[in-house]
Amino acid sequence: MITTIQLTPQTRSRLAELKQSPRESYDEVLTKLLSLVPEGDEEGAYSQPFRVALLRSRLEIREGRTLSHARLKRRLGL
Repeated sequence: MITTIQLTPQTRSRLAELKQSPRESYDEVLTKLLSLVPEGDEEGAYSQPFRVALLRSRLEIREGRTLSHARLKRRLGL
């Protein structure tokens, strides 16, 4: 089954830059990107909610929406 998703022109351009060839579909590009989210580690498989939380956390770190340990301690008055 084929479906349609809405993308901004900027997102579509960024996805197009990730294509290995002009014939590669956006589905193939997105599948490759999704495969970068780890499935587990040596202790076992991650649950789907954990995988989503891990991805969100990595995005927050990338976007600078985190506090250093020292800053958190100051904020908490420790």
